[in-house]
Amino acid sequence: MKVNLCPNCNSDDYVKSGVVNDRQRYKCKRCNYYFTVNKLGKKIDDYYVNKALQLYLEGLTYREIERILGISHVSVMNWVKKYNIKRPYNSKYHPTYKILNALELSKFFSTPRNLSGAGVVVTELGDKFMLIKWERFRD
Repeated sequence: MKVNLCPNCNSDDYVKSGVVNDRQRYKCKRCNYYFTVNKLGKKIDDYYVNKALQLYLEGLTYREIERILGISHVSVMNWVKKYNIKRPYNSKYHPTYKILNALELSKFFSTPRNLSGAGVVVTELGDKFMLIKWERFRD
């Protein structure tokens, strides 16, 4: 952690003054104030939170979202609980997904067989595209 200024007097004249709970303590030479630098937590970008929740609503499982986005399935579960997301229930359809680049995506849509009989959503995923397709379960 980089210390810039004393939080009490904004002086840059400080020295190290021991360790408490595995965190470095400092003492300001000007005002004799002792302080500790707060540890910064790890935060996932809001883009990935939104994308994970979108994929959850589209019917993907937590583990599938983990494999696609590289974010822990536990984090996705916590976001679902935090934002109280409810997935619509429909057991007759199941989603399949593909990760495609722009050329593969245009080739997919140029085939008429791919466009009939199922709903399709295309969403951006970094420099590629994710295609989610709903198909009926076979009876």
